[in-house]
Amino acid sequence: MSAVERRLAQFRAARGSAATVPPRPAEPPGKAAAPEPAESSDGGGQARPGGAPAPLWARPLLLKVLLWAVLLALFAELELGLPYFVLSLLYWMYAGTRGPSERRQGELSAYSVFNPGCTAIAGTLTAEQLERELHYRPAAGR
Repeated sequence: MSAVERRLAQFRAARGSAATVPPRPAEPPGKAAAPEPAESSDGGGQARPGGAPAPLWARPLLLKVLLWAVLLALFAELELGLPYFVLSLLYWMYAGTRGPSERRQGELSAYSVFNPGCTAIAGTLTAEQLERELHYRPAAGR
């Protein structure tokens, strides 16, 4: 067992994780390991009861993109491709924003004026911090 595997086992034991992965037996040097199925980050590869991912044609995001492309081709044929594209962009901007009612409990807005007490999120650069970092000192006589 290598030092990394030992430290990982210690970490898992300290964390008390019940979902530990059993260590794999070492593969012979000449034999390549079979690739593991990677989880899809686009939300389209939901696992089905049998454990197999959904077929490509059943992924909602892919179907939406294909429908949009077909409609774009149709509107382009009707010489209305540019308005369709611009209206699509406006819709995506509208659909991509969330209203204040959709915010989770305790979630802060990126704009501090919308937070209770004008609380800034972590990593926000404030004017006071910028002045401190630049060693800006206002003139004493003014």
